[in-house]
Amino acid sequence: MYILYRLLTILFLPLVIYSCEEPSVEEVSSFCYRDWETIKKDCVLTVLAENSPASYFIYRGRNMGYEYELLHELTKDYDVRLEVKMVNDLDEMLEMLYRCEGDLLACNLSPTDNRNKYLTFSEPHYTTKHVLVQRVWDEKDSLSLHFVDNINDLRGRKVHIWKHSSYYDNLVALNEDQSLDLTIIPLEGELSTDEIIRMVSDNEIDYTVVDENVAQMSLYYYPNIDYSLALSETQDICFAFRKDSDSLIAKVNNWLLSNDNRSTIGEVRRKYFKRKSLVQKGKQDFSSLVGNSISEYDSIIRFHTDSTIWDWRLISAIIYQESKFETWKVSWAGAFGLFQFMPGTARGYGISKSSSAEAQIQAGIKKLTKNFNEWYEEIPDTIEALKFTLANFNAGRSHIDDARVLCDKYELDKNVWDENVNKMMLNLRHPQYYKDEDVKYGYCRGTETYEYVIEVMQRYREYCAAFPDTTISYPYSLEFQ
Repeated sequence: MYILYRLLTILFLPLVIYSCEEPSVEEVSSFCYRDWETIKKDCVLTVLAENSPASYFIYRGRNMGYEYELLHELTKDYDVRLEVKMVNDLDEMLEMLYRCEGDLLACNLSPTDNRNKYLTFSEPHYTTKHVLVQRVWDEKDSLSLHFVDNINDLRGRKVHIWKHSSYYDNLVALNEDQSLDLTIIPLEGELSTDEIIRMVSDNEIDYTVVDENVAQMSLYYYPNIDYSLALSETQDICFAFRKDSDSLIAKVNNWLLSNDNRSTIGEVRRKYFKRKSLVQKGKQDFSSLVGNSISEYDSIIRFHTDSTIWDWRLISAIIYQESKFETWKVSWAGAFGLFQFMPGTARGYGISKSSSAEAQIQAGIKKLTKNFNEWYEEIPDTIEALKFTLANFNAGRSHIDDARVLCDKYELDKNVWDENVNKMMLNLRHPQYYKDEDVKYGYCRGTETYEYVIEVMQRYREYCAAFPDTTISYPYSLEFQ
């Protein structure tokens, strides 16, 4: 079995094909059950989010976005980890939620009568209006003939709009009430809100409808759009949940309504809706909003992982964890470069602080491959061998060997990382364990290694969702029997 194949099949379960027909309440409510008690036990809140500045995006390997940052602050206060799954097809998000692939939706959603049949919404974290997005006057395409500054001027126009959005429902109602004779063209969910606004800006379509806060941020990227015409009353923007998520909804609402969090929520709003410099990052290079590049080292990483066991996005996740792609970074302990090699280890791989980024990447991949092959000889399971490899890269082999010895002593499985060896890594902080007669290497700050494996694997999943890659091959020469 290839390591890449195992990773991609185990980490990402196949999705059920989306049906155009809405599922019944009975069907969706029978899919799974997961509420705050389970989330707290697992110590992770999983969010399904749209690829947009108002929801969630990745910039230079870092998670960003208005709703993401609100939830990041919330999970810090509740002492759970936040994991985000980017929803590439918004039409599938309800099914994904009810398959428990996520605990809540953060997709800039407003409650509607139809959505209330299947979802429960939080208290609003923002209010906005539906606005018409159009291009401003341009002599090249005579847009002055098409510009709409009141609802009557919209009569007879053609509007492209996401068909499962609240915008669509409201525009249909407005069209009937005002007899506007609109041609409303529904768009599928694989087109993000940001992509539809880009289509307006680039003269591919003339009009769309979005929330005012989304249009406001988009103006930083597309200065030739106008969103001055409001088409609705004020709308609430909320997080959305499965109908059976009572305790999770209560936790989120308590946080949103707490006086202690007002300044935090206000600062996150200002950060994304008032500060042009931050929002513009979404349209710079190495953003999930504009392309399929994580960092300036993608081409080097791809070249040196081609025809190997490694997915370039996994290597990128490790580099981000180590150095955030900063070649010049030096730790307090003297570790340096993209992979944070210690000087003694670096000499063994032929690199130094002055080595090029490519040389550092080659050395890092070489070390990871060596460590993986050693672990795979002992633990013939690719996923487990990978987790031990990551732990090895962070803490060295010696402390992991001590943790495995303790597993034997305390009747845990020394060949399984989660809930077994990682528990003993944590215990190596305590004298009862690091002074054990069978422990050779003593104290270890095991928390760092415990978190390291979790965070790299989580970041890898997030990178795979945000930067899909259909070009990865699985070399026969590296097939594991």
